[in-house]
Amino acid sequence: MKPTAIVYTSNTGHTRQYALLLGERLGLPVYALNEANAQLSGGSPVIYLGWLHASHVKGYSGAAKRFAVCAVCGVGLCDTGTLIYEVRQASSIPEDIPLFTLQGGIDRSRLKGMDKLMISMLTKGLDAQKQRSAQDDRMLELLRRDENYVCPENLAEVLQWYKERYT
Repeated sequence: MKPTAIVYTSNTGHTRQYALLLGERLGLPVYALNEANAQLSGGSPVIYLGWLHASHVKGYSGAAKRFAVCAVCGVGLCDTGTLIYEVRQASSIPEDIPLFTLQGGIDRSRLKGMDKLMISMLTKGLDAQKQRSAQDDRMLELLRRDENYVCPENLAEVLQWYKERYT
């Protein structure tokens, strides 16, 4: 079934930005998950976007129970297109549902509680390592700066999948 809406859960706003960009490109309405529950009927086909927390797509399980999820986008600090296997496993996303990862960013001012503590601990842990890999150095740099990596180019694979499947 062709998706009828974009549904998302966002923590610091990056996932929301991607949802709005994708909705604009595909001409689909965009709803936060709590709004979608009131606006869309159960079983509606949707594309779901959620922020990544320890490789887990937040809100996915709730969205999958309510809607027919056609594709999933996980938004986090990882590079676009990476960690697909880890995210699929952590979130129990079936193999027949396309999964995309998108680099979002970090905004420490919007982090709360355990999330703020975890980012702080990760930053300190990486900083304390005497021998870091290039990937560790890149992650440390990302964690030190409040950056927004949201850009339309990161949606290229999602848009290509949609075009091949539904147009």
